[in-house]
Amino acid sequence: MVRRPAKPEDGGVNNSSGSTPLNLADYERAAAELLPIMSYDYFASGSGDQVTLRRNREAFERLTLRYRVMRGVGEPDTSVELLGRRHALPIVIAPTAFMRLAHPFGELSVAEAARDAGVTQTLSTLSSVSLEDVARTSDAPKWFQLYVLRDRELTASLVRRAEAAGYEAIMVTVDAPVLGTREADVRNRFSLPGGVEPANLADELRNLRASGEASGLQQYFSTNVDPTLTWADIDWVRSITSLPVLVKGVMRGDDASEAIEHGVAGVIVSNHGGRQLDGAPATIEVIREVASAVAGRVPVLVDGGVRRGVDVVRALALGADAVLIGRPVLWALTVGGREGVTNMLELLRSELVQALALCGCRSLADVTADLLGPVEP
Repeated sequence: MVRRPAKPEDGGVNNSSGSTPLNLADYERAAAELLPIMSYDYFASGSGDQVTLRRNREAFERLTLRYRVMRGVGEPDTSVELLGRRHALPIVIAPTAFMRLAHPFGELSVAEAARDAGVTQTLSTLSSVSLEDVARTSDAPKWFQLYVLRDRELTASLVRRAEAAGYEAIMVTVDAPVLGTREADVRNRFSLPGGVEPANLADELRNLRASGEASGLQQYFSTNVDPTLTWADIDWVRSITSLPVLVKGVMRGDDASEAIEHGVAGVIVSNHGGRQLDGAPATIEVIREVASAVAGRVPVLVDGGVRRGVDVVRALALGADAVLIGRPVLWALTVGGREGVTNMLELLRSELVQALALCGCRSLADVTADLLGPVEP
């Protein structure tokens, strides 16, 4: 059964039970009732047997916390400095493509919710609203995620446009020389419905339709995204912008070290939400190695599987400076538009404050490695 997305005017919750979500998992369950199967599978699924997708979450759940007591925590300070800006939370909205599959206002509603929550939004190259329109919607800080395309002039124009529109960083995705095998998209022959398109790209690159047996995204990606990237391409991106350049998709300490040698301003530990190499470790399992290699020279961020405020504490204790969240934004957007995303971020903020207090932490600086207990089997 195809169910409608939340209307732009919908507020609060839009699910069959009528109950208000109490956590991020509630939002996913509600969104699953509302989205057409092709859209839900596109957002939710991973690659291959989805081992890495599951592992991203399961690895968090195995981490225990040895909390401290009697620390006079009061109201913990959740702020963190990233790229020279003080952020209210150690949480960044991850880049996800085609948000208008979730809600008619898509990335615009997320921009407004980011402003409400005081967090940074990262816009995808494949956003369904143009980067300029998103920038005009709110003054929340924004980063731009970049796929390096075969057409280098088009790639450079995206960077120039982001800089001109006031984006504060360029985040280059480095873990996708080819697209992972996303079997749900193949079965559904994923394509974009009328009215949804990669709005940042030229007219001739906006048609994402399935033909033959492959998904439309697989065909689109193999045609347009450059599979030959090397670290020299990071040098090139840095040469065409004055903005800080981050790399997203690092899962090894040696790769993190090489990224820093090429002048990056930040490293994002990411396995693409389990959508690329199935069998890769969970992101939470490699943060310590990456953070050790980086040794404080640039911020280390992590995505994949963050669903609770306590997960943020776990990631910080392992050496991350902040986390990114992707799918929960899509579920909340589906259920309640701007209000849904604002409420979801407030739930996460509230859980983080509680987790910090219960761990005996007055600020993020108090989240140290000795908070981590043994890993459960």
